[in-house]
Parts: sequence; structure tokens; C-alpha cells
Amino acid sequence: MTQEHQGGSRGWAATRKGVRSRLRLTSLRLRLVVVFGLVALTAAVSASGIAYWLNREAVLTRTQDAVLRDFEQEMENRAGALPARPTQDELQHTAGQMAGSSQRFGVLLVAENADGEAVYGSSGGLGGFSLADVPESLRTAVNKEQKVTSANKYPYHLYWQRVVEDGTPYLVAGSKVIGGGPTGYMFKSLEPEAKDLNSLAWSLGIATALALLGSALLAQALATTVLKPVHRLGVAARRLGEGKLDTRLRVSGTDELADLSRTFNSAAEALEKRVADMADREQASRRFVADMSHELRTPLTAITAVTEVLEDELEFEGGGIDPMIEPAVRLVVSETRRLNDLVENLMEVTRFDAGTARLVLDDVDVADQITACIDARAWLDAVDLDAERGIHARLDPRRLDVILANLIGNALKHGGSPVRVSVTRADDEVVIRVRDHGPGIPEDVLPHVFDRFYKASASRPRSEGSGLGLSIALENAHIHGGEITAENSPEGGAVFTLRLPQDASVPAEEEAGKAGDAVPGEDAGDAGQGKGKDAKGQA
Repeated sequence: MTQEHQGGSRGWAATRKGVRSRLRLTSLRLRLVVVFGLVALTAAVSASGIAYWLNREAVLTRTQDAVLRDFEQEMENRAGALPARPTQDELQHTAGQMAGSSQRFGVLLVAENADGEAVYGSSGGLGGFSLADVPESLRTAVNKEQKVTSANKYPYHLYWQRVVEDGTPYLVAGSKVIGGGPTGYMFKSLEPEAKDLNSLAWSLGIATALALLGSALLAQALATTVLKPVHRLGVAARRLGEGKLDTRLRVSGTDELADLSRTFNSAAEALEKRVADMADREQASRRFVADMSHELRTPLTAITAVTEVLEDELEFEGGGIDPMIEPAVRLVVSETRRLNDLVENLMEVTRFDAGTARLVLDDVDVADQITACIDARAWLDAVDLDAERGIHARLDPRRLDVILANLIGNALKHGGSPVRVSVTRADDEVVIRVRDHGPGIPEDVLPHVFDRFYKASASRPRSEGSGLGLSIALENAHIHGGEITAENSPEGGAVFTLRLPQDASVPAEEEAGKAGDAVPGEDAGDAGQGKGKDAKGQA
């Protein structure tokens, strides 16, 4: 696949993703379009239905009144002129004359001849309009004689009914000649009116569809107008969340959205100022710690040299140290060593905070590295190692040694022997577990074991540890792209789990790219914590 084709595929995928995001069910844009569409559809259907009903009634009523009026006139003028006992020819002739009126309806006349037999006359001949085409209920109503009263002046009336045959609507009416005479029925097709009404219905349907489409387009345009500032606000909020604190919105207008944009800009400006102030204070604090640690190293070097001489005198048999001041000398030696370790730890912490810590990677046999760490600190009798040879990883040996020294030393000091160290491989990770057989870590302490200067017991404020060991171990794991977790084992004791990638080159390069302030006068590789018996961490 060519690069151009790949670019086109990515562009199409991005476009399709954008369309899907705009049309997802939770999209405000889609909801606006749907609501506008439903409102427009409801209004258009209601208006079209009312218009159709009104026009239908008007068309049918007008046609019906005209036909019935013409039929009634024909019955009065032509059927009323027939003798009481007409012949079939007379009925046939009169029916033809009546059908020739302006309304062009079919006519059926029914009467009795001189012999008392029923005779019929149809305008359409023998195969035309017949009595079977007239509903029985209509025939009954037409032939029923009603009582004449002051409110009802005639015994017979004109009745009509709409029927549908073969999908075509018809108007059927009937009346009887008052005073004796034939009974007449009229049959009028309403197909032209039905076609007109169907055309009207199609027109109203098309108008409804156009109204719906227009409302959707209007809703889309309105949604674009309304949601565009909201979209810009969302983008700006995401950029602000990503740390781009100089993000601002362009404000135009005086509506609510403009007020919202102004509020966002004010909040972003206040946040930028506050973060800048905090960063300045943090920078000053880091610089102070770095400078203080660096300045302490010069007198500490001299003091350490003196304490080493004093320590040699203490170990020399028959030395010149007065037994009365020997405890004080030992205290000075111990506290000097502790102070030296604290300064070294502070220097290392400062490097992590400033982002100047670097990895020096090498191919490491993890089991050999753990063995070397334990052997260098004379922990062979107290640590049970369960690690097969041949598990290699690309790591920083010095920093791995710092992590192991802190975890194992912490387990030996605050847990219980024996301490078991196991190494396994999971996917592309190396997993190292350090478990002790002590009382475990209290539940309220677990969330804080990696906090700086945190000590589990207030009764041990002057323990040998600095309270920075586990924090430094965690930072060294992070710079490798790994993690350390602490928990209590169901069988008792605490378990620290170290997970490191087999190839830490990518996380190391990312970490090395961070900007920060170097510790004055100190190279990143000079940190010496993790060496010797005082490298144990403090939980």
C-alpha cells in the first residue's frame, strides 16, 4: 500500500469517525435535529390533516348538495308528471330524460303498471343501474311512510348514502313522488372528486416532507450556530486539561455563550497564574533543597573523614579513646553516616523532581543482579532467593540495585525473616516479589508506604532510615517504565511487587527528554544510596 493511499485511508477514517461522533445518539446536534424534526412533523401533519379534512368535506358537500338538489328537481318536474300507473316505456323514457341533467347521474324509476306488476325504468338500459345497487337500508327509508304533523309536512323524504364499489366512491339517493307515483333512485360516481382529494393528499404529503426536510436543515444550521461555540469551548477545555494553560477563547457578541467564553477565559487566566506561582514556588523549593544538599556535602566530607578516623580508633585495640566518651563518639559516627545518607538521598530525590535523572542501560541477568545485591550487603543467610538464571532485561544495573536494596532491606528491618525474593517473567515484563514473614503492614499505612519521609510509627521518629528509601525505589521503577505495589499476603507478611519492562529503552528516552534543573556540581550518575547496610528503606 502506498503512502498516498494510506494517507487517503486515514483521512477517510477520520472523516467517518467525525460523522459518527456528530450522529451518535447522545449528540446534542442530533437531538436538536430530531426535536426540530418532530416539532415540524407534528405541525405539518396536523396542518395537512386539518386542511385535507376541511377540503374533503367542502368538496364532497358541494358536489353532494348540487347532485341532490338537481335530482330532487328532476323528481318533482319529470317523475311527478308521470301517471300513477306508468308503463315501462314511460319510465324508461323519463329516466333517460332525468339522467340528461347537468349533473349526469344514473336514474332508476320503480312503479306499478295497470296490472299491479312492478316495472322499472333505468337510464342505462337493462344492464345499467338496478335496484340491487341500492343499499337495502336506503330502500327501506325511502319507502317508509311517515306520519304528517306540524313538524313533518310530508310523508316521504329524500335520503342519500355514500357507498364504495370496486374502490370507487358513489353517492346513492332515493325519493318517492308525493301523492302517488314512482319511486326514484339516483346513482352518482364521486371518482373525479376522489381523484382531486387524492391529488390534494399527495400535495399535502409532499409539503409535509418538504417541511420536515426544511426543519432538519434549519435545525442543522441552528445547531451549527449554537454548538460551534460549545465545540470550541470543549476543545479549549481539553487543551487546558492537557496543560496548555495559555488557551483562550475568542469572544464575540453579548449572548449567554459569549458570557460563558468570558468566564472560561477568566478561569483559565486565573488558573495559569496560580499554576505559574506554584511552579515558581516548587522550583524555588527544589533549588533550595539542591543547593542545601550540595552545600552540606563539603562540610560532611570533612566530618566523614574525621569520623572514619574516630571509628578506626574505636576498633583499634588499646586505642586512645577515653571509655567515658566512647558512647558519644559512636553516636557521632552513626549520626554522621545517617546524615551523609540523608544528603545523598535528598540529592537523588532532587534529580527526580528536576527531571534530570538518567538511565545507563545494560543487558542484565536479573538473578545475578539480585544475588550480587544480597551478597554485597551480607544478606545471604537471611534471604531466600527463588530466581532461575537466564531471565535477561535491558535495565540500569545501579538503579535496579538501589530498588532491590531498599525493598529487601526494608523487609529485613521491618518485616520478619526469612525474606523470600522470587523472579518470574510475565509477557514483556520481569516481576520481582519481595515477601517477608512479619506482621504485615497496617491497612491505614498501606496507601502511604511510598510517601517521602513517612514513618509508620510515631514512636520511631529517629529510626536509622531517612523515610526516603521506598520513595526513591518507586521513582527508579518509574524511570524504567515500571511500577512497585505493596500489599499484605493472605499467609501473613508484606509483599512488595516490582514490575519492570524487559526493555526499558523507550521509557528511559521519554524520561531523559524531560526538562529540568540539574543539581549544581553533581553528575547524575554519582548517587550512592543503596550501598552498604544503611541503604535500607523506611516504610
